[in-house]
Amino acid sequence: MPPIEQKKDTVELAALTSLSGTVFCKLIVVGSALAVLVPGEGSSSDTRVTLLILAQVLNGIGAAAVFPTSLAMVAAGTHTTATRARGVAIWATALSVGGFLGPLLAGLAAKVELGWAGNANWRWAFVGVLVIAAVSVVLSLALAQNSASPLGRSVDWPGQITAALGLFALMYAVIQGPESGWGSSQIVSAFIVAAVFLVLFVFAESRAAEPLLLLSVFRNRAFAMNSVVTLIGMFAFLVIMYGTSIRLTTIQGFSPLKSSVAYLFFGGIGFVLLPLTSKLLERYNPRWVLCTALTLIGASGLWFAGVPATSRSLGAIVGPLILAGVGSALAFASITAVAVNTLPNHLAGMASGVTSTFRDLGFALGPAIAGAVALGRAADEIAGKLAGDPELRSAYEAFQASAAHAPADQRPQLEAAVHAVESGPLGANSVPADITLPDGQVVPFNPLKDVAFDALSSSYSLAYVLGGVAALVAAALVLVGARGGLEQAHLDDDPHTLVG
Repeated sequence: MPPIEQKKDTVELAALTSLSGTVFCKLIVVGSALAVLVPGEGSSSDTRVTLLILAQVLNGIGAAAVFPTSLAMVAAGTHTTATRARGVAIWATALSVGGFLGPLLAGLAAKVELGWAGNANWRWAFVGVLVIAAVSVVLSLALAQNSASPLGRSVDWPGQITAALGLFALMYAVIQGPESGWGSSQIVSAFIVAAVFLVLFVFAESRAAEPLLLLSVFRNRAFAMNSVVTLIGMFAFLVIMYGTSIRLTTIQGFSPLKSSVAYLFFGGIGFVLLPLTSKLLERYNPRWVLCTALTLIGASGLWFAGVPATSRSLGAIVGPLILAGVGSALAFASITAVAVNTLPNHLAGMASGVTSTFRDLGFALGPAIAGAVALGRAADEIAGKLAGDPELRSAYEAFQASAAHAPADQRPQLEAAVHAVESGPLGANSVPADITLPDGQVVPFNPLKDVAFDALSSSYSLAYVLGGVAALVAAALVLVGARGGLEQAHLDDDPHTLVG
């Protein structure tokens, strides 16, 4: 494509993506406003839940669409290696920082008293989202200009519907599988539905005049390999992030505020590294930055695995937290850079959408698979201890029968404690081993507390190993893909100008 026509397409793409981003931000405004206005306790629970789900659906559609359109704006509005690197680094850093600030600010907002809403302090979290989205709409309307020559693409309804149903069924099966059982009829059915609709999606896209996804983009070796690496790498990072969350809160019993310190490393380091990330992407092939990032994430997982949960000081995990934070900051930026640099500018939105899908799928798979592996092993370890220790088994049976012999006013609390211990390793770890009676006497209570703690400690160490190895596998795939070379955009007379 001649440079003048390419520049024209780039301007059109920037305008269109800016305006579409405004539309999707408006969806977030509407969804957040609906959540804030959900009726109070006087209304039926069904009505309140339905409205809140609808609000979340609107927020989800808006947020999911903002990712590819915003990245397309970055790709369309940058024409040199320096500006492209800087734009991608800022975009990825914003994604990373927002990921840790969101839960933190939402938790703080939930403590704000909101008299008219009763005890629903969670509404303040949506108030914050509403304000941010509204400001984004105003800025977009003020700065974005419509294109005089729109591209005129039509909506690929068959592709949209089959992709949405297929991915929804897949996500449901992955998330619900550990709880319902991977062999249960509903999970097997969900996987079958997912497979059917994803096959139909490929069939529809291969015949669409203006497809949602050009299947031919996967003939680009660099892009195809980056998609696989994104899935495995983000799976690895979420395994480590999820394992750290469970370790600090559920296993070691840290407060939410103290546990949130870990997320300062996971997300906050990206903000500190922003200048370095930009320079690395500008001066080096993003694929080598990605390989380094995944290696750091892998090393952090293996380091975490070697720190037992009995080490209750945050100082014991600062080292692996730093490695994971630096690795994730570089990984988010370099994955994105490879995606947008391997396809022409007018496909930047598609590149971002595909990369976001693989990233989110990795995010969903991480906790689901790691949780299933860790909790399954912990449950087996507890069962083995009970089978091999008659004294422990006798104490546990007495604990289970304690509610039946307790006074009526104490029975509900005891029944809840017994149910928690019987629910699985996490529940068994949450009930104290000893309790203090009103007279000050300390008596034994939950005989499985220490057993569950030890089992969870070892099983989540295995989860860290899983995450670390997965990240190193992804790093190795980057090296294998490097044999084909990164397909950089063509350069015109100016060696620093990108022409997709």
